[in-house]
Amino acid sequence: MTPLLAFDIETVPDVEGLRALNGLEAELADSDVAQMAFQRRRQTTGSDFLPLHLHRVVTISCALRERGSFRVWSLGEPGDGERELIQRFFDGIEKYTPQIVSWNGGGFDFPVLHYRGLIHGVTAARYWDMGEGDHRDSRDFKWNNYISRYHTRHVDLMDLLALYQPRANAPLDDLAQLLGLPGKIGLHGGEVWEAFQAGRFDDIRNYCEADVANTYLVFLRFQLMRGVLDARAYRAECELVRATLAKLPQPHWKEFLRRWTV
Repeated sequence: MTPLLAFDIETVPDVEGLRALNGLEAELADSDVAQMAFQRRRQTTGSDFLPLHLHRVVTISCALRERGSFRVWSLGEPGDGERELIQRFFDGIEKYTPQIVSWNGGGFDFPVLHYRGLIHGVTAARYWDMGEGDHRDSRDFKWNNYISRYHTRHVDLMDLLALYQPRANAPLDDLAQLLGLPGKIGLHGGEVWEAFQAGRFDDIRNYCEADVANTYLVFLRFQLMRGVLDARAYRAECELVRATLAKLPQPHWKEFLRRWTV
């Protein structure tokens, strides 16, 4: 079977980038730099959500279904730099050539990774292959690659389920809970910056890992709906996830399993 990779990222304001673009002194506290950027953004758009190129990646979590196994983890360690995290993610794509599944990956996660990877000099030949690469099966990527919105090497579930209509988008947390899945565990997206400043890196990783597990499980239900999995195969895939998570010692997985009601 083709390896399947669900992923999610968490970001914080790129404080150093904001300093450079606005000519701010190094002595100004990170929190003050971010608040200044939030305030300017609110004045312009009504929201403090920063432009995507000014999001610094601090966590990338993955769920990989390959051969007879399933695993979920976060790349790197809390002290790893942004470049290392992003490079490791694209190295995984280079190694496995997986089908990628995301929730809003086309609208947020991948554009952020594109900008930040460009800034850091990351290499991602397989990911950017559109039929002109050196891999022996590169020609296949002309018709099915990671970049096109309508190809299936990357399935943005939110975008696809909404039939590419932004006004039809649904939040992952809402849909997951309606399916009997746990939804978000611990943090919410707006709390990541606060947790980062407080050094609560484990909380950020746990939150991101729960999101990626929800994404993977929503994808399984989608595969059931479209007939790729029958009811028996769907139950078997869900049980593989349950059994894998039950072996993990971290408390957020125990909470995840407790909330998983179907």
